[in-house]
Amino acid sequence: MDLMEVKIEEHPIETESCHYQNLIDFSPSEKGNFAFSETTHKERKSHQCSNCNKAFASKSNLDRHQKTHTGEKPFQCSSCIKCFSQKSILLRHLKTHIGEKSFTCSYCLKSFTQKASLERHHKVHTGEKPFKCSDCGKSFIRKSELLIHQRMHHVEKPFQCSYCEKVFATKYYLEMHCRIHTGVKPFQCGNCNKAFGRKTNLNLHQITHTGERPFKCDQCDKAFTQKGTLIRHQRAHAGGRTVSTQPL
Repeated sequence: MDLMEVKIEEHPIETESCHYQNLIDFSPSEKGNFAFSETTHKERKSHQCSNCNKAFASKSNLDRHQKTHTGEKPFQCSSCIKCFSQKSILLRHLKTHIGEKSFTCSYCLKSFTQKASLERHHKVHTGEKPFKCSDCGKSFIRKSELLIHQRMHHVEKPFQCSYCEKVFATKYYLEMHCRIHTGVKPFQCGNCNKAFGRKTNLNLHQITHTGERPFKCDQCDKAFTQKGTLIRHQRAHAGGRTVSTQPL
């Protein structure tokens, strides 16, 4: 018989709906017939987060979720040392190193694989912060930063500082804050060994070694290594005073 001419007969598949929701009216012996169904329901999301009570079907999903509370980022990029909370995000990030970087910043000549990434980067130089919090008025460069910030207005803050009793939503932010009290500065400059409590402050400091002046005044074309220096300089324009060309 030609295999191409074989007739396939369809048979209806008999299925039964889950009766777990209706077990209340059953006797103990009758409920035993639905033991498997009951176990399936109970184990579906049996792994609960102790921070926000959100439940997950597997421990691996719970572990991945809890990193959003701790701020832990164990997956590090070997090309740029940037860290991520999930391996999938790191793999997606690695593709940006493989692709051609045809979008170049006119301020610092840094290149990007995507135009959107370049536009986001430009805001670092211009100081533009278009995403404003409706609760406190604080502004941010990225929408993702605003969304993270807004959660702080509405979530529980169980992590309290033992020095000043200030409270935080995550253990990571508490640890960052405690460095103000302890003086711990884990981020050290490779050029002068000066240390900082935050990596962002280290990045700003390193510009002083490269001679880069990414913050430009739109009124007199003077440029500065730090945004704070530019702001002070622009205030001098507003007051009509002579301004210094040197960073403060």
